[in-house]
Amino acid sequence: MVTGIIGRKVGMTQVFTGEGNLVPVTVVQAGPCTVVQAKTPARDQYAAVQLGFAPQKESRVGKAMKGHVAKAAKGPFRVLREFAVTADTALEVGQDVRVADVFASGDIVDVTGISKGRGTAGVIKRHKFSGFPATHGTHEYFRHGGSIGNRSYPGRVFKGKRMAGRLGNVRVTTTNLQVVEVRGEEDLIFIRGAIPGARGGTIVIRKHGNGGGATKKGAANG
Repeated sequence: MVTGIIGRKVGMTQVFTGEGNLVPVTVVQAGPCTVVQAKTPARDQYAAVQLGFAPQKESRVGKAMKGHVAKAAKGPFRVLREFAVTADTALEVGQDVRVADVFASGDIVDVTGISKGRGTAGVIKRHKFSGFPATHGTHEYFRHGGSIGNRSYPGRVFKGKRMAGRLGNVRVTTTNLQVVEVRGEEDLIFIRGAIPGARGGTIVIRKHGNGGGATKKGAANG
């Protein structure tokens, strides 16, 4: 079967498990998604499908995109993502993929999204710096980052130096999250804990170990 699905973050709540434990969960409207393109080992050297999520007005896409999704006969989509498929999968273009077809309660998943943009931030908020002492002669230099290099050598600032700058609004993947519940008739999936992004943001859910984002859980820009 396909190894992932596209969804939209609804928000957070809490539910009781079968053992009576109260756990925090994030609710995601996952799908339904439409197979826009199917790739085969014979033609493309690997097996995968491209899924479309959230219908888009035809007037807002170009001719190339209209032609790309024409075979699916479901109209343009706001989001297109590619997912690997297992060897025994036979999905046809135009076929719908529902969340209950991909995930079940107890599965371990990786969730990718765009983190909340928090604008320009200093080193304390962005990189968890400690700041300077509030006494012992410190003047107007309480939340600064300190020295960023020497004068004669190297005579420049090394790339990657942690400094103030934009915080958030980057692609983040949170790994090893547990699926608490799947409501197939409502296309909802309940994932334990928090996931990246704001309410209404596009979310990609993959089975753990089947690829994800470059930025991992706990990154400074998350």
